[in-house]
Amino acid sequence: MTQLRTNPKVDEYMKKENNWKEESEKLRQILLECGLTEEFKWMHPCYTLEGKNVVLIHGFKEYCALLFHKGALMQDPHRILIQQTENVQAARQIRFTRVDEIFEKEMILKDYIKHAIAIEKTGLQVKKKTDINIPEELQFKFDENPALETAFKELTPGRQRAYCFYFSQAKQAKTREARVEKCIPDILAGKGLNDE
Repeated sequence: MTQLRTNPKVDEYMKKENNWKEESEKLRQILLECGLTEEFKWMHPCYTLEGKNVVLIHGFKEYCALLFHKGALMQDPHRILIQQTENVQAARQIRFTRVDEIFEKEMILKDYIKHAIAIEKTGLQVKKKTDINIPEELQFKFDENPALETAFKELTPGRQRAYCFYFSQAKQAKTREARVEKCIPDILAGKGLNDE
């Protein structure tokens, strides 16, 4: 049996993982057996193929998950892929709350991972919705401050959508204006709505 190549940063992550240690270690073993390269991105173990992100191990408060970067393109015969929120366009998760669920689904997981690898090899991309409705309160600020509009357009489409959704959810114009005003420094700094 060939030695599976592990990443020292992921070794450190696994040592510190408290909530989902067993689950994360089992998922790691499965992913390495599928021939992916182990990297550490976004503070989580990430598995790549020729530098392209395929799947990530992610621990949340309520569950541990495999997050497939192009999950929207995957077939889901077992109906286990979950769209995290309605704003997430490409990624899909498979969630676990116990390590035995991972053992039970190991062969299914390997099939899904192989499918994700095959999709990556084809070079297919998820067609993302690009139509973003700019709330008038934000457009007013763009008219006042062209640098703000430039900074906003440099954000990823997902970050742009998150801001617009957040602004437009407020029922009163006064609240929408206050939300826009509060977010201006983060937009100018290139940060998303929930970035630290």
